[in-house]
Amino acid sequence: MARPETPALTDTVDLIRREWAQTCPDLDTAPIEVLGRVQRIASLCNHRLDLNLEQHGITRSEFNVLSALARVGRPLRASEVVSTTMLSGASITKIADSLVQRDLVVRQKSERDGRVVLLALTDHGRSVVEDQMPRRLADDEEVIAVLSPAERETLAGLLRKVCAALGE
Repeated sequence: MARPETPALTDTVDLIRREWAQTCPDLDTAPIEVLGRVQRIASLCNHRLDLNLEQHGITRSEFNVLSALARVGRPLRASEVVSTTMLSGASITKIADSLVQRDLVVRQKSERDGRVVLLALTDHGRSVVEDQMPRRLADDEEVIAVLSPAERETLAGLLRKVCAALGE
């Protein structure tokens, strides 16, 4: 017995490629198949996260700093936060100032070297992460629920390979 045809999935990236093909038929837009979708997924997920974070009055960048401090469980130098969040040093300074003003982070002197300033979560900052991280993961789970465990593993491996090629 023949199986019924399932309609082909199309998305905005397909539309964008068709438009480029009409406008510039000699332009190879194949990379958009992957990277356009990765960027689109990231943008949509970031928008969802932004909406959730609004209730705490924090930005995604601020949440990234709070999360970096929460997951290592110890105070960090600003340079360590830069390396894990990919934000600039100037951004970290500005974000840290804002988080300190709102009692989400404190600045501490290093016990080993008094010239080194460390950033540490306050109880209030930790509670924001503890409230938001499960929501973020639930949102992410909802996004990838269409994938089987094997598909998730394959996709994660392929994306890891691309990250490694970028020097990550």
